[in-house]
Amino acid sequence: MAPDQRRMIAETGNWDAMRRDFRWSIPERLNIAERCCDSWAGTDPRRVAILHVGDDGSLRPWDYGRLRQAADGLAASLAARGVRKGDRVAVLLPQCPEVMIAHFAAMKLGAIVLPLFTLFGEDALRFRLADSGARALVTDGANIDKVMALAADLPELEVVYSTGPRARAPVLSFWMEISRARGPWKTLATLADDPAVLIYTSGTTGPPKGVVHAHRFLLGHLPSVECHHEGFPQPADIGWTPADWAWIGGLMDLAMPCLYFGVPLVSHRMRKFDPDAAFELVRTHRVRNLFLPPTALKLMRAARVPDDLSIRSISSGGESLGADLLAWGQDVLGAPINEIYGQTECNLVLASCAGSMEVRPGSMGRAVPGFEVEIIDTAGQPLPPGTQGEIGVKAPNPVMFLEYWNKPDATAAKFVNGWLKTGDLGLRDEDGYFTFLARDDDVITSAGYRIGPSEIENCLNEHPDVVMSAVVGAPDALRTQVVKAYVVLREGADWDGLEDQLINRVRQRISPHVAPRQIERLDTLPMTATGKIMRRALRDGG
Repeated sequence: MAPDQRRMIAETGNWDAMRRDFRWSIPERLNIAERCCDSWAGTDPRRVAILHVGDDGSLRPWDYGRLRQAADGLAASLAARGVRKGDRVAVLLPQCPEVMIAHFAAMKLGAIVLPLFTLFGEDALRFRLADSGARALVTDGANIDKVMALAADLPELEVVYSTGPRARAPVLSFWMEISRARGPWKTLATLADDPAVLIYTSGTTGPPKGVVHAHRFLLGHLPSVECHHEGFPQPADIGWTPADWAWIGGLMDLAMPCLYFGVPLVSHRMRKFDPDAAFELVRTHRVRNLFLPPTALKLMRAARVPDDLSIRSISSGGESLGADLLAWGQDVLGAPINEIYGQTECNLVLASCAGSMEVRPGSMGRAVPGFEVEIIDTAGQPLPPGTQGEIGVKAPNPVMFLEYWNKPDATAAKFVNGWLKTGDLGLRDEDGYFTFLARDDDVITSAGYRIGPSEIENCLNEHPDVVMSAVVGAPDALRTQVVKAYVVLREGADWDGLEDQLINRVRQRISPHVAPRQIERLDTLPMTATGKIMRRALRDGG
């Protein structure tokens, strides 16, 4: 099937016409591995799927035939070790072809993929692996020791693979296992509603929650991708994002759609975002389609821009970009920067697309074809234009999550009167343009990531000198917000040097991207009459 025959929207043109004419077409049976790997391998096996750029700049192309062969081999190995439909397979890898091999291998069995950030520390990994009951895990030589140090706490984790060159028992060699496989593996004909991916999202009043998505959520992403990448795909398109593929933004806003449409996907491990290196990557490999978080865009604007870029489309989400940044994209990069909006539970529901609508700086755009989005009140009733309320998405919808893992009450609480509650406050004008106002909870938005306070607070509270803590977002020009913590110490505790200790504790045990930039010592924390910390009072006063 040609890329244009895979489109959910035939042509990108008038937004109102696209919304009026759009109809979802979701088959009863659907498997992401079949759509994004097997189908291309069967019809065009030499077609380039992934262009992997090594740390030294070397280029390693992967075609669909080779990608399928590797995924089939790993699927056979997983099956031989008892992995079955519904089991969770964790993937702890940076951007590389092995990520997609592991995803497709698990999906071929009907297993559920659990993407994990390589930046995660001991506590973050232990919780997610234990809570999900992951049965198998794929990682690399840089992370295998971190995983094996947790093995005693993870009795359900029975199978561990390493892509490193010196994997030793009980760890299985990823590549040796693949090489031992014989013949193709038949991909399970899963239902479109069968679970496929489990992504943990930030917790505000408790630990992170596992968001379970079905195979159909791949198709649910496509209308927005086709629109905000201006008629995606086009001949010669090549995609890249610096966003980690363990994040729904990196995985589903660009990576999987590229593979679905047969668009070459550049993969490259960027340990820390470097705008000059990013531009060189884009220039060298003729990248035309980019998903760039707002912080990356701001850093790139301050760098030297090469003259010979081939950029055709850029998407960004997580915060309002402003008229000056949008103008820089068009004038300097030669491509519109289209803002997108969604969340882990229900992604890519709003978009601002220069090719098919008037772009209004400060607005997130309008509801994507196939989505009904409104501003709702607490009872789930749509509010008139210009009225502040919560952004709600009409259920059901193909991109919408199935459930929070083992949390039926939290799942039910996410919906009201047939609407999914995003937790974001906003406005909608008479023309259907949405403006973000604020979070309706304590989630922190930093460099495109949504960070919950609870996991950080628990880490701080476990230090013997900390009696209690509270974590909030503090305004930041580059990242929107940065993590700030307030702590109450035990009597007699020495503050000298303790702030650095606590910051490093979070950095090492959870992840560097959630570590506080500043910690302030207080005698008491503001509390409600029922003993809940009033984070809003700290934000307003801090």
